[in-house]
Amino acid sequence: MNTHMPLPPDAPPPGLALVEELDKRLLVQLRDGRKILGILRSFDQFANLVMEDTVERIIVGSQYAEVPLGLYVVRGENVVLLGEIDAARDPPAALEKVAEDVIRRAVKAEKEQDKLRADMAARFDFLDY
Repeated sequence: MNTHMPLPPDAPPPGLALVEELDKRLLVQLRDGRKILGILRSFDQFANLVMEDTVERIIVGSQYAEVPLGLYVVRGENVVLLGEIDAARDPPAALEKVAEDVIRRAVKAEKEQDKLRADMAARFDFLDY
């Protein structure tokens, strides 16, 4: 019994889905939450990606910064999703670009705030609502 659903007629053959994305600027979301933007130059059967002119976009609240990474290799198992960037809508108008050191301080403050919240929640855990 064949349990596989047939592919739609316009679907690319298995393993070639990324061919259409070559030489395009992509956003790649990684398993650890990082967002990588760059031009896809190559890939392999494991969805390992080679990206050029790559930056990591760090977003905190309504601010963001882009940290240059240059030529970057992404291991396929770390890719959660990827898609082409619409140049007309990038970066989103609601975000304010700031310097890398500003966003790094904001990330640190956000982590400290999250830790404080977790500590406070643990202290009140005995209340058991």
